[in-house]
Amino acid sequence: MGAATRTPPGGRAGDEQVRDEVVQVARGIATAVAPAGGLTEVQAALLQAIASALTGVDVDYHGLEPLGPEELAAALEGRDEGYRRRIVHHMVLGEFVLRPIPADVALRVAAYARALGIDDKFVRVARRYAQGATGLAWMDLRRSGFTQHLEQAELSDQLHTATGMSDPFEPPVVDPALEACWVGFSELPEGSLGRAVWEMYDGRGFALPGSATGPSAYLAQHDFVHVVADYGTNLKGELEVFAFIGRADPDPKGFAWLATLIGLFETGYIRDTGFFRRDVRERNIQAPGMHLRLADAIRRGKAVSERYGTDLFCVDYHALAALPVEEVREALCVPPKSDGALASGSPGLFELEGMSEIQRAFAERRRQAAR
Repeated sequence: MGAATRTPPGGRAGDEQVRDEVVQVARGIATAVAPAGGLTEVQAALLQAIASALTGVDVDYHGLEPLGPEELAAALEGRDEGYRRRIVHHMVLGEFVLRPIPADVALRVAAYARALGIDDKFVRVARRYAQGATGLAWMDLRRSGFTQHLEQAELSDQLHTATGMSDPFEPPVVDPALEACWVGFSELPEGSLGRAVWEMYDGRGFALPGSATGPSAYLAQHDFVHVVADYGTNLKGELEVFAFIGRADPDPKGFAWLATLIGLFETGYIRDTGFFRRDVRERNIQAPGMHLRLADAIRRGKAVSERYGTDLFCVDYHALAALPVEEVREALCVPPKSDGALASGSPGLFELEGMSEIQRAFAERRRQAAR
């Protein structure tokens, strides 16, 4: 097949049939997303890392023999719609790290999606990017990935706010009761979830939810996940945490989170979400080890999706705030980071390497003032 593969002895993918399917999927994805000159190094490294993290099979994405849409559809004939949709999302991810996205790549991915029987809005978003219609793409992404999802959810109890929520990126509403609730986390025991998330805010100079400049109650949910998953708050850490959150969502619409963060912090397709702003001074996904860190975040999210089965934005973290962080991790079925992710430099939440320059400077000023 022209592919170098490595299956770990006795590993999850020891079965030859599974290994063959992983290779066929890799061939299809690589054929779909390759620009005229072949897969880029970023595409190949990221897609290979994800395949290895999720299946245990290591496939060299360079030099794979082509596999057309109908052939891939035949290979996945016995797979359910959810599995095939995830494969399409891996193709879209392979597109999203390109700038620009070649028009022929966007059309090719759309053809694979049709062959797999998948009608997916993220495929259309990629085509908008390829056409240069980034504003329309963001509207599509925002509508299909976030607002429709929120319109179907009842979250007032979980968010502990009296204000409505129809868009995670809408400007925050001043809510003194919510802010007081977050201040109260400072009184919880050391090592508890609530105390840890308050220390994260306090130690970095973040404005609390409910205040005029803090995040919305909905977006603040992801800060609990920073604690539970132990990811930093610099741009690389945000990519990790949203890759984790997006894959942890049993609804494939969760992919919108990773798509948005890549548009903000890697390719610049998205200018401003209202809370996050575009920052492409560094190519974060191209940084050493980031392909392995993102792949591991997706692996961990998949485990949560399969074992816990609830969108992490819909969890009532306030009800869990007094519990030790380790106990919350166990309740949410969050596996530890892999050795590969740790060796690739994935820092913990309270490590300086997990903070931005501004956040580190604030922490240093706080430390100096405490002397």
